[in-house]
This record gives sequence, C-alpha cells and structure tokens, in this order.
Amino acid sequence: MRRFAAFLAVPVAFACGYLAANAGVPLAHAQTPPATLAPQIINLVTMSQEDIGPQVPNMGTLRSKTLVTTPQGTVGVQAGNVPKHYHTSADEIQYVIAGKGTFWLGNEQREVGPGDLIVIPKGVAHAGSIATSGDFKALAIKLPPQAAGDTHLVP
Repeated sequence: MRRFAAFLAVPVAFACGYLAANAGVPLAHAQTPPATLAPQIINLVTMSQEDIGPQVPNMGTLRSKTLVTTPQGTVGVQAGNVPKHYHTSADEIQYVIAGKGTFWLGNEQREVGPGDLIVIPKGVAHAGSIATSGDFKALAIKLPPQAAGDTHLVP
C-alpha cells in the first residue's frame, strides 16, 4: 500500500504543479506593465562622445547613454575608461564597437577591440578599457536592469 501511495504521489504532485502554473493567476512581477518599445534604428558607430552624454561623476572618463529600457534589462552605449568595480544586481554584457585597449575582467587584464564580446557575471570586478587606439565605445546590456547605487568600486 505504501509503494502504491508513493508511486501515485509523483504524478499527483506533477499535476498539481502544472495546474497551479497554468491556472491563470497572474504572478506578482507580471502585474508591472511591459515597457513600450519604439521601433528605431540607432547607428552606434557614428555616435560621438557628445551624443553619448556628459562624463559620469566619480567614474573616470565614462560616458553612458541608455537606449532601451524594459523590466527585463537595459541596453546602452558607453564610452571612456572606468575604475575597477562590480555590480551585485545585474549581469553585464559588453560588445566592443570601436577602439582598442585593455579591459580588467576579474583578476585578468585582457586586450579587447571591435567585435569582442565581454560577459561579466554579477559580482565580477571589471574596468572599462584604457584606450590604446581610438576612442573606446561599447554596447552595454544589463540583465536585469542595474539597481540604482549598484556600482561598487574596488580599492
């Protein structure tokens, strides 16, 4: 009898989970209305330092402009050099558009240039490129959006 009950418990638990997941009850995070995206084409290569915006205070020569914001993540363009730091709330992915230089990722310093994709998991220290050729510019994706105040400088 116990074997039968244990055997039956697995499909019953599966069915309960399936019904709960598909019962049509909205989840708490689903109550946030989705961001409205505007169709657009942005030429990141031709964006000047001035187009990206003023330097971010206390962040080296970093300039940053958010281009897309959704509840799931942000997409922006960044230019300049930043001190070593990390984020606790967001993973970051950077795609190098222009410029060559060095980039700190964890405890390693690496050469990067156009076409390189840099994957930065949350909690990993990193620092923007010190340009060795041309102005450094990267597309920055943060998943989920970076929380306010979540840039922690590394001494």
